[in-house]
Formats: sequence, structure tokens, C-alpha cells
Amino acid sequence: MDIVLAVILLAVGSPLVMDHRSICRKTRRLIGKQAEICRKEPEIVQEVIKGAKLGTGECQFQFKERRWNCSTADKFFGRILMQDRGRGNDWWRNLQDIRETAFVYAVTSAGVTFAVTQSCSMGELLQCGCDYQMKGESPDGSWEWGGCGDDIDFGYTKSREFMDAQTRHRSDIRTLLTLHNNEAGRLAVKNFMRTECKCHGLSGSCAVKTCWKKMPIFREVGVRLKERFNGAFQVMGSNNGKHLIPVGDTIKAPTAEDLVYTNESPNFCKRNRKTGSQGTKGRACNATSMGIGGCDLLCCGRGYKERQVVVEENCKCRFHWCCVVKCSKCTAVKTVHECL
Repeated sequence: MDIVLAVILLAVGSPLVMDHRSICRKTRRLIGKQAEICRKEPEIVQEVIKGAKLGTGECQFQFKERRWNCSTADKFFGRILMQDRGRGNDWWRNLQDIRETAFVYAVTSAGVTFAVTQSCSMGELLQCGCDYQMKGESPDGSWEWGGCGDDIDFGYTKSREFMDAQTRHRSDIRTLLTLHNNEAGRLAVKNFMRTECKCHGLSGSCAVKTCWKKMPIFREVGVRLKERFNGAFQVMGSNNGKHLIPVGDTIKAPTAEDLVYTNESPNFCKRNRKTGSQGTKGRACNATSMGIGGCDLLCCGRGYKERQVVVEENCKCRFHWCCVVKCSKCTAVKTVHECL
């Protein structure tokens, strides 16, 4: 992937707070549109950082029960993504084309789109604001367009300019994968805008109803991309190297909203710095579940141990007028299961 995004994703797992000056200073190889954005619109880079953090957090939520849980600890998250530019590392180049990588590209691109658009609506960027393009009233006349709509076109454009900048003019299969998955992430936000309305009138009546377009909740974006991850398309390059075609004669071609990959994923069972896998040793698992987060699957057949832990919880909570809830602290003993 491009060097800027790699640095940003490594930074979100760091205790240090990165700002746009740090990112642009650490990426001296910047050329073209990314260099221009760093130079002329540093506040956009700050939103890119926010978007990367948003995407990372959502990735960790969606994958919390899987063997690869999208952790950024020890820079494994960056290793999953960063291109190795040295020679003799075909295993590493192949790793970048797995479906986990496809999800990370997509959710990061979606996060940047979301963060930039949200900042426009909140008045934090001089280049944009609310979207007032929607005008008129509904076909039945029950409501009219108004309010502060989210300027999704601006967020989409800036995400595309920054995320795709260093790959858009290349012509290899990895570039096609990156551009496709980046676009799938942006469309997971743009194509699912919702209509939000507010009533105006005396005593709570709805004499006038105004509506505007808002982005979906980002958790919904994450869920949608996780569904695309589960149904991701394995593809290969066409003969001319300009298109992606599905593997298998009877499989339909992926749409722009689908995730694509070329290589099967490793099992992520054991710690392996080469593949970016932390393994599942010591991970908490569910001893009663037969699903992905269950001990049988998560522990890769190695078994698990059971131990007792003492936890502190809120208890005996009472509501006091007005308007505070006060709780006592109680200790409880809980049983946890961890992979061997």
C-alpha cells in the first residue's frame, strides 16, 4: 500500500498522538496529489488520521472473535498492510492480497470518507459545509428539503484523492485490488445515505417537516463491510492486466460494492511475524459456543485452560432525585477460558 497510509495505520496503534505535520514529515516520498494535499490542505490530512482511527476501531470490533482480530499491537496491523519493497519476499507480497487486507483497505477508506464528511457538517473545514443541493418538497407534499445535509460528495472525493493517489496510475493486479476495495469502502457510506427529518410547529405539532440527507451510523458501515468480507470474491487478472475476473466459470463478476482478493488467508493460529499473525495463544474464548469465537475454533484445536478472576462491578444502583444514579462497588468471581 502507499507509504502514507501505512504510516498512519501504524500511528493509530501507537501511544503517541500523530498530527498532520508528523504524518507529512514522516512520508518524504510523497508525490502528486498526496504531496499537494499535505502542502495545501493539511487539515484534510488530520481528518484522514481520524478516519484511519475510526476504521481501525471498527475493524477490531467486527473481528474481535476471529483468529485475526485486527489488533494494532506491536505494529502487526501495519505489517498486514505494508508492502515489502525488497527482493525475495513473494510470500509477503502474496499476503497483501488476502481478504483480511481487502477489509482493512475498505474500512479505512470508508472511515476517511466518513470523517471528512462529518467535519464538513460540523463546520470544522473551510473548504466545505452543509449540503444544500436538495431542494423542493416530497412528491406528496408532506415534507420539504432543508436543514444541514451531509456533503458526502466532498468526503468521497477527498478520500478518493488521498487513498488512491499513489496507485491510480499503475497497472498491476495489486493496484486493481487496492482501488476496487478502496472504492467498495467509500460506497458503503455514500450509497447508504439516510433521510433524517424534524418537525416544526406549536406544541410539538408537525405543521412543517424538513428533511435532509445524513450518513449511516459507522457501525452499520462496519457491519455491511463485514458481510462483504464474508462473501468476498476471489479474482485474478485478465489477460490484458486491466480487469479483475472471478475465479471459476460459474461465478458472477463482483460489483463495485463487493470486496475482492486473490490469495487464501493463512489460518492465523500461531504467532508469525512474517504474516503479521499474533496467534491465538492466551485469547479469551467461549467454551460453550460452537461458533467462530468458541474455544474449539479460536484455539485451533490446541485446547484451552480455565481460571477464576476477581472483577469489580457496579451494583446496588439507585436513582437519586434529580438526576443522578449512584452505585456501590461489588466484587465477583468469574470463570474465563483462554486458548493454550
